Parts: sequence; structure tokens; C-alpha cells
Amino acid sequence: MNSIFSQRIPHLHQSICENVSTALREDIGSGDITAQLIPAEQQAKATVITREDCVFCGKDWVTEVFAQLDGTVEIEWYVEDGEQVKANSRLFSLSGNARILLTGERAALNFVQTLSGTATRSRYYANLVAHTNVKLLDTRKTLPGLRDAQKYAVACGGCHNHRIGLYDAFLIKENHIAASGGIAAAVDAARTIAPTKPVEVEVENFAELEQALTANADIIMLDNFTLEDMRKAVAINKGQGKLEASGNVTDTTLPLIAETGVDFISIGALTKHVRAVDLSMRINS
Repeated sequence: MNSIFSQRIPHLHQSICENVSTALREDIGSGDITAQLIPAEQQAKATVITREDCVFCGKDWVTEVFAQLDGTVEIEWYVEDGEQVKANSRLFSLSGNARILLTGERAALNFVQTLSGTATRSRYYANLVAHTNVKLLDTRKTLPGLRDAQKYAVACGGCHNHRIGLYDAFLIKENHIAASGGIAAAVDAARTIAPTKPVEVEVENFAELEQALTANADIIMLDNFTLEDMRKAVAINKGQGKLEASGNVTDTTLPLIAETGVDFISIGALTKHVRAVDLSMRINS
């Protein structure tokens, strides 16, 4: 497993087990009636390939699918998470009970196609800004139930994780500021509530930027700033805090935003606009 993410989230293995259990339960229900067409003791081998170029991700989810179904299926891997692979490449082979291979096929491939799609998109964006020092961040705009999985895939693709949920960092936005009595009051309260947690403040103009800097926020999110205003914000900041750009990020604008000198760019599209990778499994014998 890619340690970039697993070291940060010690419960990742638990998430994988829960992901797989849910997927199998919704797919199999009271039983796979089509698999019963095959003799119960029949053995088979199968190979999974990708029909398109991609960044592979999802190895541990596949392993868990067949572990929960049977435990005797043997898997031979030809790729690792985060590896760039070409169309028609073999990803892995399976050997075991024919019924089990076919029952687990869809769940296993669903995880790989989704997570590889996320990793592939992340690698694409990371390559667009490889000439800069900016770090691209994901958001909480993930598929329900697959938060940890998609954030792991983002890391495999070469991007970085923003906060995992509402519990591991403060992100103080417009409504929080209004309800708290201002940026300074909100930041002070955050330091009291959880002194070790990062504090990020979203700002919409230069007056709010100055307030966030005075309050010593760890990260300041520049919400929908123009390129010119981002460059000005970098100059005002003078390295005091970390600056994150958010909003209006496209394939065209991303390199331009990165070149303004901001530290981070958050991109919801890394996880919410994911397109599944086209995969195929074929029984060999």
C-alpha cells in the first residue's frame, strides 16, 4: 500500500474492509444465482486488463474482495498502486473457485476502475504544474462512503490531501466568521478548542487577508481571487502563512494559478469529476 496516505490515516485498512463488505452485500444480496450455473468445485483462472492508459490504484481493495468471499483465491499482480500503465496491459491474474471469481468480479473491478480513474486524473493535473512548487490538494467533494479510498488514490496520482474530514483541521469560512464575530475571534476560538489542529481561513478580499494574517492563521484560502490579486496576495503575505487558491480552476487556468506563487491549489474535480477506467476480466480456463 502507498505509505503516503496510510501513515496519515491509521484506519485506512478498516475503511477498505468496510468498503468491500458494503459492496459485496449490495451486489450479492441473498446469493449469486448466475454463478450457481457453474459446478460448485470447478476451478478457473482469469486475467484483468485495462483497455486504456491509466494510473493504477486499488490493489488492497481487490485483495480484500476475494479474502472476504473465499480466502483461497490466489492473486498474481503485475502492477503496483501509483504505476502508470498502458492500454491492454495486464493488471492482475486470479486463480481459484470459478464461482468465487465471477461473484467477486464486479465489486473488484468497480473499486479499481474508480480509484484508478481518480489517480489518473490526479496525475494529469500534477503534470500540468510540475514546473512549479505548488501542491495540489483534494477536497471533501468525494463519493459517499469512499472518502479514504479516493484520497488514497489522489496521493497515488501525485497530488496531496487537504483535511480528511471535519475533525482534523479547521476551515473557517464566511458563515463561521459571521457567527463567531469576526476572523480574529474565530481563529482565537479555534486555538482554544484544538490547539494542535491546523487553522485555515477563507478570505474574499484584501481586508480579510490582512485580518487573517494578523490573526496568524496557518493557511489562508484565497477564494475566487483573480490572477493579479493572487500575485498581490503573495507579495503581501511575504511567506508569513501558507496561501491556498480555490475556485475557477480549469486545465487552462491551473498552470497560471500555480505560477502566481501560491503554496496550494484545491481542486474538487480530482474526486468529484472522476471518470472510471475501462477494464476487462476474462476467464482463461
